[in-house]
Amino acid sequence: MRYYPGGWKLRILFFSVLIAILAINCNNTNTKSQQADRADSVGPATKTDSVAPPPPPPAKLEITPITIDSTKRYIFLTFDDGPQPPGSVNCLNIFRQLGLKASFFTIADHVEGKERENLIDTIRSSYPNYLLTNHSKTHAFNDRYVYFYHHPHEALLDFIACQEKLKVPFKIVRLPGNSAWVRQGEVKAAPLVKPVCELLDSAGYNVIGWDEEWGFKTVNHESVPVESAERMARMIDDDFTQRHTHARYTLVLLAHDRMFAHANYADSLYKCLSILKKDPRYVFETIDHYPGIKQNN
Repeated sequence: MRYYPGGWKLRILFFSVLIAILAINCNNTNTKSQQADRADSVGPATKTDSVAPPPPPPAKLEITPITIDSTKRYIFLTFDDGPQPPGSVNCLNIFRQLGLKASFFTIADHVEGKERENLIDTIRSSYPNYLLTNHSKTHAFNDRYVYFYHHPHEALLDFIACQEKLKVPFKIVRLPGNSAWVRQGEVKAAPLVKPVCELLDSAGYNVIGWDEEWGFKTVNHESVPVESAERMARMIDDDFTQRHTHARYTLVLLAHDRMFAHANYADSLYKCLSILKKDPRYVFETIDHYPGIKQNN
C-alpha cells in the first residue's frame, strides 16, 4: 500500500461527510414518520375545507292562532298520562295512517328508559302534526290530589319541572284528575284547583280541560275503553249538535294512551277516527290552536 502524505486527513474528512449525510437522512425519515403518525391520529377527513359548518339552532316555536270557520267542527285529540307504550306507539301509528293531528299531555316521571325517551323525542320533533304538552312531573305527587292542590306553590313547581325536563315547547298544561280552563282573560276552575290555576295563569300558562272523555275501565290491571268506536263518534257528533262544548265549534276529546295497547282496542280508535274523518266538517288540530290560547310561551 502506497503512503500519501496527509492521507489520514482526507480519510477523516471523508468519514465526517459520510456521517453527516447519514444523519440528515435519518432525520428526514423520522420527520416523515411523525407526520404520518399525526395524520393517522386525526383521520383522513380532517381537511379544513371539507368540514361543514354546524347547522343553525332550531327556530323557536310560536303559537299561531287559527281562524275558526263556523261551517267546520274542530276536534282536538288529547291523550293523557303518556308515554305508555305500546299504547302510545299504536296511537302514533294510527294518526300517521289517517293523517290526523293530536296532542300528548305527558308526565315527566313516566319518561324513563330509552324507548320512552325516543317516543318523547318523536312527538316533540313531529310538530305541527303532534304536540308535546305538560301533564305535570309527578301526576299530583303520585295521585295525592288533595295534598297537591292544597299546596299550590309546590304544584306550580311540579309543572315547571315537567316543562324543563321534557323541553315542552309551549306553556300548555292539563291538571291531573281535574278539568279546568285558563286562557286569555279566563280562569274557570273548581274551588279546590283554582289557587294553582291562578298561579299558572300568572306564570303565563294555559290550562286545558276537556269536553268529552273516552272512558276506560280496569280489566286484569289494564285500562280498556268503555265506549265502542261507533258510540264514541256519535257522542262527539251530539256534543257539537247540542253545543255542549267549552268553546263554540270546537271539542276537546280526552283519552289515555294506555287504553289502546292491544290490537282490538287500537282498532276501535282507528274506526272511531275514520268515522269522524269521513265528515267533511271535521278538522283535527293540535291544542295550541285552541281559541283564546295565550301567545306568550
